[in-house]
Amino acid sequence: MALSDSWLKANHKKERAEREEKSDRDGLSVRVTPKGKIIFQVRYRYDKRLQRLDLGSYPLMSLKGARDENQRLKKELERGHDPKIVRRLEKQAIMDAASLQSLFEHWYESYCKKNKTGHHEIKRSFELYVLPELGKLPAEKITLHQWLDLLEAQAEKRPGIADRLLTNTKQLLKWAVKRKLVLVNMLAENNAKEDLQIKKVAGSRSLSDEEIQLVWLAIDESRMSAKNKPYVKLCLFYGCRNGELLLSEKDHFDFESMVWTIPPENHKLGKTSGKPLLRPIIDEVKPFIEEVMALSGESPHMFTNSGTSDPMGQSPPLALPYNIMQWLRRHKDYEMQHWSIHEVRKTARTNFSTLTEPHIAEIMLGHRLPGSWQVYDFYDYLPEQKTAYQAWWERLTGIVEGQAC
Repeated sequence: MALSDSWLKANHKKERAEREEKSDRDGLSVRVTPKGKIIFQVRYRYDKRLQRLDLGSYPLMSLKGARDENQRLKKELERGHDPKIVRRLEKQAIMDAASLQSLFEHWYESYCKKNKTGHHEIKRSFELYVLPELGKLPAEKITLHQWLDLLEAQAEKRPGIADRLLTNTKQLLKWAVKRKLVLVNMLAENNAKEDLQIKKVAGSRSLSDEEIQLVWLAIDESRMSAKNKPYVKLCLFYGCRNGELLLSEKDHFDFESMVWTIPPENHKLGKTSGKPLLRPIIDEVKPFIEEVMALSGESPHMFTNSGTSDPMGQSPPLALPYNIMQWLRRHKDYEMQHWSIHEVRKTARTNFSTLTEPHIAEIMLGHRLPGSWQVYDFYDYLPEQKTAYQAWWERLTGIVEGQAC
């Protein structure tokens, strides 16, 4: 007589004098220990030998589950596979499944570090917001809902970080799929706008002359750390991407030729162009650069984390505008409209427009020239850049001293 749920329930944990076995069908049966533990097992012949394989114990495995598993293994047997080996390989695959932590570390070392200038910040974001929650789980087993729960929680508090986490996680999973480390990219069809309700709005903020004067005053008189003061001033003067400055090394500044060279790996266009950016160093700005070099000690990097020789990450400078606004509110009773480090770059570009030709201003910002211009024009425009930077410094000086309109 076949097994039934009622029989299993009645005999579960029911002690008896000796071990008992009861058959079901298709080679499935149960073994009941003297203490009443019920174990599903399957009997079959492989290579002309009678074999027995334990499937699982009741009630963790139901009767239906045992029958389904029995049928699955019978199909494997029909294909010439020993069910014992099938189960052993499946168990080993689970044990060997790459955790998200190990998958991320593999991706970070082999791809991220080589292709992303902001790789330090990507690693830090995953360490703070992703790996503590999902890092120990097998990457293959993390569901779409688990990913979205994590990203949606961040989107409510930190939309910018959530957006970047989604972008980089999609790249991580795409990389893993190509290498057969996971089967699917769970987030391939998701985007920040539709799934995280993150709306990107192009900013139109540029600091006025009055705001530039006050920001410069706050930099000089506040308790801002010594390395951050020249950092903000250099960002405002050069209009550079903050990562270009943070990743800079002392060897990149040549005081003989008076040129700052940003290698391809340190700027946005370098991956496709393979070319460095060249920016002139004018005499008036040289002391700021020398000050930064002195503050970083023996480190080859210009801007370092406190107490180390490692390059400073991109997160600490993001708080500088807020600190400056707080100082102005507290000491000058001035309520400044919100701005970010990126607005400093926009401020410089807005002023460049009145000091030089548009294509020179774009080169100064490290932007790509339009159309075939970028293909055929290899001139570095350093003299033209120097003239524009000199004019910008004179205007900045006038603004800071209250002599500019």
